[in-house]
Amino acid sequence: MKDSFSAVALVIVCLYFSFALFSEAYGLYCSKANQTPLYEKGSIENANVPPSSSHWLGTDYKGRDVFWRAMHASRTAVKIGLFSSLLAVMIGVALGAAGGYFGGWIDDFTVWIYSTFASMPTLLFILAFALLVTKGFLYPPLAEAFKNTAEFFNADPGMIAIYLGIGITGWVGLCRVVRGEAMKLKSTAYIQAAKALGYSPFKIIVRHLIPNLFHLIIIYFTIRFAYAIMTEVIVSYLGLGVQLEPSWGVMISDGQQRLWQGVWWEVAGATAFMFFLVLSLHTLGDSLRDILDPRLKT
Repeated sequence: MKDSFSAVALVIVCLYFSFALFSEAYGLYCSKANQTPLYEKGSIENANVPPSSSHWLGTDYKGRDVFWRAMHASRTAVKIGLFSSLLAVMIGVALGAAGGYFGGWIDDFTVWIYSTFASMPTLLFILAFALLVTKGFLYPPLAEAFKNTAEFFNADPGMIAIYLGIGITGWVGLCRVVRGEAMKLKSTAYIQAAKALGYSPFKIIVRHLIPNLFHLIIIYFTIRFAYAIMTEVIVSYLGLGVQLEPSWGVMISDGQQRLWQGVWWEVAGATAFMFFLVLSLHTLGDSLRDILDPRLKT
């Protein structure tokens, strides 16, 4: 039964990634062709139409199709989950492996920096960082750099702010685990043999230490992916994240204002799309932990 749930979760995650790739290609095409994307097209006459065969999830207050907007918002979720999780993993693995392997002042620095970041209110930091970027409070040259980076990644500055905000605050847990495992592994026979053969510390860490921690990295990446998506929805819901592209957080924020009128489908559609992706990622993460973690094998 658990294998069946894992297989379904994998299929759902692959579908979301397919949505994201299609939406990214379609967005680039519309940008180059100077066309209005389908998910932005609408008319006031068709505003707040309930779900039907023409509009599976109804329309929003501008007459735009909710299903297409929710589907194309998968691109925003996948991009933020992917890039911010990769950044968090790179920082956490680099600092944790270095601190655990070398010890001494490097380990002291690692403990100090992850203790500092662990004491920060993560969500408030991300909100403040997004506020600086999206509301024009950055130093002009830095704001220009953000703008150029956003254009390079085909994203708006709010997305870049969330990439960095989640990435530079989300590595602490992995760093602690990698540091502890590296301290144990550095005394093993194969690490000592590599030292005796004259391998450089960098080569030992990259070729011998990190590969033996790869199961932890994959599990953590999956968990951070889901967390990054939920964080993006919260930040965008508050109006400080993604603004120029479809986002589940923006859709929920827009739709809640018309819930009292009985217009429930925009909030329900965005929430359902987010729910199934996050649930599938957590299910997949649990399955990967069971498969890859040697301590759970009998």
